[in-house]
Amino acid sequence: MGYATDVTLLPYFLRKDGSVGPLAFAHRGFSADGLENSLAAFRAAVDLGTVHLETDVHTTSDGVLLVFHDSSLDRVTDSRGRIAELSGAEVARARIGGVEPVPTFDQLVAAFPDARLNLDVKDWNSVGPMAEAIEKHGIHGRVLVTSFSDFRRRAVLKRLSRRVATSAGSSLTALFALLGPILPVPLARKLLAGVDAFQVPARYGRFPVVTPGFVRRAHRLGLQVHVWTINDPSEMDRLLDLGVDGLVSDRLDLLKDVLVRRGQWV
Repeated sequence: MGYATDVTLLPYFLRKDGSVGPLAFAHRGFSADGLENSLAAFRAAVDLGTVHLETDVHTTSDGVLLVFHDSSLDRVTDSRGRIAELSGAEVARARIGGVEPVPTFDQLVAAFPDARLNLDVKDWNSVGPMAEAIEKHGIHGRVLVTSFSDFRRRAVLKRLSRRVATSAGSSLTALFALLGPILPVPLARKLLAGVDAFQVPARYGRFPVVTPGFVRRAHRLGLQVHVWTINDPSEMDRLLDLGVDGLVSDRLDLLKDVLVRRGQWV
């Protein structure tokens, strides 16, 4: 089963050497010590050899765009409080795992000028700042904008001066997964206009999402399929055998081993 080809015209979907093939996404970077979304975790991922970094954005009360997954600091830092209610200076005092600062988006872009950034916009507060940051840094070719909310995702895209890669939100993905087998191709193309990829779990509860039919139908529309969050090598092999275009993993080291063994690592 081949890979989706239409979207490879976008620089984001090319691998480190400019080739087409399975993409290795470092989920919140790579850290065996739980330092997710820290510059140290992203550096470890880049050092392993990937250019695709998956991350999330939230915005402080005074408009500082942060690279962070949760809406609050409580779970992974030595501080507490909701990011939207804290100032940038207050968040700057927090330490992920007690040791690493919470990066700003500007710091991430400056630290990894060649990285492709998979950006999950977590809240409406971040829609404007996210679009402004992409425009300020001119990184349209290096980002994929995603969100569980298609409305939030589209709101970012509408504020941009140039096209960026994007993946479908939950509602469009559910529609395609459930009705894809009977959805006429012209109607599917219309519903998914402007979408370049599906970023999905292999299963949703007891419902298998990534099936041979799902991958085949997505590729027929020129859309890539990226699967999250896959940390088991046997599952990595199974999905790669189905022809998925990318895997998102906490264990980039294991994913690299699988791709090296398959002759698919760049």
